[in-house]
Amino acid sequence: MENLREDEFFMRRALELALKARGRTSPNPMVGAVLVKEGRVIAEGYHRRAGMPHAEIEALRAAGEEARGATLYVNLEPCCHVGRTGPCTEAIIAAGVKRVVVAMEDPNPLVAGKGIKALQEAGIEVTVGVLEQEARRLNEVFIKFITTREPFVVLKVAMTLDGKIATGTGEARWITSPEARAYVHELRDTYDAILVGRGTVLKDDPSLTTRLPGGRDPVRVILSSHADLPLSARVLNLDSPAPTWVAVTEQAPPSRIKALQDKGAEVLVCGPGPQVDLKLLLKELGRRGITSVLVEGGGTVNASFLADRLVDKVIWMVAPKIFGGTKAPGPVGGEGVEHPDQALRLKDLTVKKLGPDFCFEGYPEYPEER
Repeated sequence: MENLREDEFFMRRALELALKARGRTSPNPMVGAVLVKEGRVIAEGYHRRAGMPHAEIEALRAAGEEARGATLYVNLEPCCHVGRTGPCTEAIIAAGVKRVVVAMEDPNPLVAGKGIKALQEAGIEVTVGVLEQEARRLNEVFIKFITTREPFVVLKVAMTLDGKIATGTGEARWITSPEARAYVHELRDTYDAILVGRGTVLKDDPSLTTRLPGGRDPVRVILSSHADLPLSARVLNLDSPAPTWVAVTEQAPPSRIKALQDKGAEVLVCGPGPQVDLKLLLKELGRRGITSVLVEGGGTVNASFLADRLVDKVIWMVAPKIFGGTKAPGPVGGEGVEHPDQALRLKDLTVKKLGPDFCFEGYPEYPEER
């Protein structure tokens, strides 16, 4: 029991280190590493961004000769293949590490237990599964992408206490507090792409950028089945290193497509119509290396993603305000369910305060299809 507590203590530190690079490692996972000898941390490291040294390498370089005989804690199985960097397993073996504690196996088919096996065959003691659930949650985006080649989809909603995302006249700024809006920008800084529908562009004319010091703009994905976005829209006139992609259907007139392209947007044709085929779109985004998408749509877009069972995580913000009004829109349109027992439920729900607002985060538990 004492060993388990010690393993969990140092693994939590590895997870903390991994989180330092949130939003910067895509398409790689977030990984932290801690080298311990005689109960004392001798070196640490984390994977800072794709193409840079892996966490294990950073820790081993910091430890030098002191790594010999140490225990290495790492939240993901060390790699054993050559990518942009060399195999971490070879470096661990060469450094003389005595024991390796791993939170979870790497779901990447190129690794998938091979790294653990390589360490064991070299005579290194390996313990697997310490804080595995925490490690899986940390790298939920990577796990989904590496196993399906499709992005992890997060649905973000901001509404009033009475379930409105705008007033009856369409005014939506601002429903939530500055604290909640700052959190949204943290989310944009974390995920690869942000997606909205044409209606949001027409109504709000958003920039869809990340307004944080040192923040990173996500790729902007706009649904516009007939390519009829106003050419004056902010998303088509931004000075940003991140591109704007417009998803259309085969029904979109070539002249409108060319007009969007002339504004610098890339046009993705997704299905025959009349609506953009969201499943095809996600496959295309995955093919382009987009590992995660933050959906900030209106009721129609939100309903479509939920109806197609494409949402992996929900972030739902509720402001203690009441708009009222039968014409005020809600966050999810569509047909809805016929009976309460058909409601989509969320599992693993967490709640936190953002200023005066509440933020619910959970994972859709889709009913079995019959």
